Amino acid sequence: MIELEGLTKHYGEKLAVDHLTFTVRPGVVTGFLGPNGAGKSTTMRMMLGLDHPSAGTVRIDGKHYRQLVDPLRYIGALLDAQAVHGGRTAYHHLLCLAQSNGIPRARVAQVLETVGLTSVAGKRSKGFSLGMGQRLGIAAALLGDPRILMFDEPVNGLDPEGIHWIRNLMKGLAAEGRTVFVSSHLMSEMALTADHLVVIGQGRLLADTSMADFIARNSRSYVRVRSPEHQRLREVITAAGHPVQAGPDGSFEVDGADAAALGELAARHRITLHELSPQQASLEEAFMGLTAEAVEYHAHPAAPGAAPGEPPPPAGAGPGARPDPAGWGQDRRRREGS
Repeated sequence: MIELEGLTKHYGEKLAVDHLTFTVRPGVVTGFLGPNGAGKSTTMRMMLGLDHPSAGTVRIDGKHYRQLVDPLRYIGALLDAQAVHGGRTAYHHLLCLAQSNGIPRARVAQVLETVGLTSVAGKRSKGFSLGMGQRLGIAAALLGDPRILMFDEPVNGLDPEGIHWIRNLMKGLAAEGRTVFVSSHLMSEMALTADHLVVIGQGRLLADTSMADFIARNSRSYVRVRSPEHQRLREVITAAGHPVQAGPDGSFEVDGADAAALGELAARHRITLHELSPQQASLEEAFMGLTAEAVEYHAHPAAPGAAPGEPPPPAGAGPGARPDPAGWGQDRRRREGS
């Protein structure tokens, strides 16, 4: 279990993490979501003792990370798969980690087999592809057979087979009763993997709930119905007290109604239905809806006629006006420093 209480981090005047309090529990895959700059990486680094919080605490199974003896036996993490000595082979990279944490040498071969790198165990990691490096990072996280695992963008660089593998691996680890905490920007994959979600924006906690509840609370659900008896169907549904909106292809979108009840309603009135389908927003749509006000970096279309990479003119500038160099420089420094 990972417990955060009032976790806060300042970098100078910038507040990167703002009094985060939540618990990552065993037995489920917990997804960690947030826009770029939300503070996810900083939070994960503080969990592992790589950054010191300005305030608040993190406990790993009731202890601070610095209190753990042989920490890889408690918590395994993949934060940066490229943080490997390029001159070492995959085998010796893992062996060094094993020896420094009191892990038997035999475990190295086991995790190499698990991640599919046995055939390249003797190759130097500097020649690895992005996907191979990612698998090596996952092997390092698994090395101590820990009860807690943290993954930051674990599918980065993996092919479809690798993505399917890591998804099933995380689910399997959670099914064994382990704590699995995963951060990713790939919403479609997170929707297939995570059971629970923790969402932050601008360093603050926005949601701590189940996947199903998150989507239900932050998106619109409705039933789409379509019939050749278009007008009659609309009258019957409206008379039953359900609001109706026009949808594509002559369909209706009915909010606040159960699909089965609508089907029975149409049957009682002998109305033929060509479509009766419950509709729910995707995780991506729900996430965008919740975090719209917490996005730090907004992209904007280029101004007509602007050269690629050229900043847009200030608001209110007339035709032919050039951007104020000082103003643009100040804005650029603000973004780069954040």
